[in-house]
Amino acid sequence: MTTATNTLIAQLRAVLDLTNTEIQVAETRVLQARTEAVRTELTQNAANGRERAEAIEAAIRKLGGHPDVIGPFFGRAAAAVKALTEQAQPFDEALLGDLALEHQLFDRARYVKALAVAAKQSEVEELAQRLVTAHAATVDWLTTVLAEDALGGPAALRRTPLQAATGTAIQLINVPMNWSVRGLDKAVETVRSTPIALSELVNRGRRVGDVAAKTVSASRDAALETAENVIRDGGADKAADVLHAVRTASGSLDSSELPIDGYDELNVTEAVVEIKSLTDAADVRAVLAYEESHKKRQGVVSAAQARVANIAQEVVGIS
Repeated sequence: MTTATNTLIAQLRAVLDLTNTEIQVAETRVLQARTEAVRTELTQNAANGRERAEAIEAAIRKLGGHPDVIGPFFGRAAAAVKALTEQAQPFDEALLGDLALEHQLFDRARYVKALAVAAKQSEVEELAQRLVTAHAATVDWLTTVLAEDALGGPAALRRTPLQAATGTAIQLINVPMNWSVRGLDKAVETVRSTPIALSELVNRGRRVGDVAAKTVSASRDAALETAENVIRDGGADKAADVLHAVRTASGSLDSSELPIDGYDELNVTEAVVEIKSLTDAADVRAVLAYEESHKKRQGVVSAAQARVANIAQEVVGIS
């Protein structure tokens, strides 16, 4: 066996180990899918990863090597450790970890292709090109998800409860008036599940006594709207803007406040057409949040999520 072949086998083994980790990560991400379409895509990605792993194992054997039989176990262990540590990480850091893994797979696949060309192993060269194509697509997808999150979301993947809570409680209690939409998207996760967070938010506005009197027996949506109106009447426009953004992100707006006229009267097809015409990610977010909170039509939700992804891709230059 030549030195070139030995190097090729060693790199294929490294790619195989990383692929086993990738498979397990994809399977853990399935639980975080925001829509059924994303869930199906991630499930298929895991299946495709297993097919690539089998093809890599076959290539190693054909070159005279032996795949590491405990690789899949290490892959599962690595993914389990990654998932555990992510629970204390912000959402974007977890995704950046996924992206780093995919970049390593992408770069190693290109190196394997070069080694295969040098060793005149045409079948391995074809396999390497298949890997390059697959990982390039995954890099683009993860980059898009990160861009969606940066634009305020919603991203194709949901935060885990702990990720949503990381850093959000302190931010929510202090309520900076210059919050970005990304910060508001995180805040609404806490607003939805923590009644104390809402009271803390209201307490930061003007005329707290009036707000408390008018919202004591109201629902969450009515409380947020009342708080916004009272605070704005009191002259604290920036605080009111924060509350309005929280209402938007939580789907608490009235249909008349949406960027699409007569939204409640539109059927699925009409709503999808209108959503595709929106050019501002914030407008799409408002419609998507309202749809998820009220009508829950999967065709509309998927169309809105796709539109957010398209806008995110335009921002980061993915065609």
